[in-house]
Amino acid sequence: MPSDASGRRAPPVAIRMRWGQVATGSVAILLLAALAWLVAQSQSILWGEIPGYLFDPRILAGVVLTLELTAGAMAFGIAAGCILAAMAISSNPVLRAIAAGFVWWFRGVPLIVQIFLWYNIALFVPRIGTIDVNMLITPALAGFLALGLHEAANMTEIIRAGLKAVDRGQREAAQSLGLKPLQTMRTIILPQAVRLVIPPTGNQAIGMLKASAIVSVIGMRDLLTMAQQIYAANFLVIEMLFVASIWYLGITTVASIGQHFLEKRFAPKGRGD
Repeated sequence: MPSDASGRRAPPVAIRMRWGQVATGSVAILLLAALAWLVAQSQSILWGEIPGYLFDPRILAGVVLTLELTAGAMAFGIAAGCILAAMAISSNPVLRAIAAGFVWWFRGVPLIVQIFLWYNIALFVPRIGTIDVNMLITPALAGFLALGLHEAANMTEIIRAGLKAVDRGQREAAQSLGLKPLQTMRTIILPQAVRLVIPPTGNQAIGMLKASAIVSVIGMRDLLTMAQQIYAANFLVIEMLFVASIWYLGITTVASIGQHFLEKRFAPKGRGD
């Protein structure tokens, strides 16, 4: 039995049973168990076929393309977002207007519409000089541009909000110390803004991974498209969708773990738990 500071035994702590939590938790467990049993007992799903397709070369090729598309679109989005965020907080009204217009369009138009627009851009811009746009804008490039520009608009707002969140008094203090604007941005503003920008950027990367499946509508050979091509031949529709889902879940789980440790690395001292 634990003792207090004077050495006397402390009275036992009574554990209060929360029957509401017990009841709701039990109901939730029963519902999950019933759902799992229902799915497992389905005679329409050939569960034994799923492991054999997890490492099918066509599926692996789709996984690689999905990762490449996600990484490329995120890198482009972050780079363009940094430039546009700097324009958005600029004192130049023209630059602010351009950044605001970019964000307004690429955040407001649904991603799938942007994909179709880029894929069919040759219908209203058939040539650029001597270049045939129809040959230039392949499905891969159309998907990359749509995802990258959409992500750039999102990252612009994330980075702009992170920069604005740093107290203005710190800028004024740096100016009083004789620091130039670029020095202030590099040594004072950015180190603090990065801590605010990293968590939503990680969420955007995970969201981008899942959103990349939309490019299947224009025939890119990503993970979902490869799964669709396989089940079009063997008619194992649900099984192949489970294969794709397992890969998506695995990749997003790894990305979430990486995001967790990255956030801890940049978190202020005492807040890394």
